[in-house]
Amino acid sequence: MQQAYRNGFTLIELMITVAIVALLATVAMPLTSLTLQRTKEQELHYSLQQIREAIDLYRRAVEEKHIKAASDESGYPKSLDILVEGVEDELSPVKSKIYFLRRIPRDPFSPDSKATAEATWGKRSYKSSAEDPQEGEDVFDIYSFAAGKGLNGIPYKEW
Repeated sequence: MQQAYRNGFTLIELMITVAIVALLATVAMPLTSLTLQRTKEQELHYSLQQIREAIDLYRRAVEEKHIKAASDESGYPKSLDILVEGVEDELSPVKSKIYFLRRIPRDPFSPDSKATAEATWGKRSYKSSAEDPQEGEDVFDIYSFAAGKGLNGIPYKEW
């Protein structure tokens, strides 16, 4: 008697296949979220570095008298927008502006997609302490409003 061959899979074969796919999915999900967090952290690090460098360049331009500042001012920009809008170069023989940023990068952890890029950052004035940063007449430093800690164990606010 010949055995009849059937096309298709048995119920047990399908259940084993589904179990294997589910196991692979549960392993892949944490890796995906970890990769997403790492990408956002790299963006945050780069954005902080870019803005802080522009703030330092602005301060150096004040020290070198390219930008006029009163003697009672700190020499730091009054807002982040000034870094994009530019300021008149006082030492240039022709009327020209000095620009420090092309655009203000957004905080990648900011949940408010409608806020301006400048509003996504916390600003610390020259007169406030690092432990309790407060806004003031100038922008000495910036920080992220993001809650939580990075993969390095340091809170985002302290980066």
